[in-house]
Amino acid sequence: MTALRQRMIVAMQMHGFSPRTHESYLAAVRDLAKFTHRAPDCLAPEDLRAYFE
Repeated sequence: MTALRQRMIVAMQMHGFSPRTHESYLAAVRDLAKFTHRAPDCLAPEDLRAYFE
């Protein structure tokens, strides 16, 4: 498990997110990484704009 993924999980647990929300958010980040062919912690604002267009 990457450090970023672990931080996401801890943050979601601290905020009381449901297990389904955990799955959804982690899947969204995974999809973003697949789209950009880059690790989520290496993304630039342009990558996010391209993903959401």
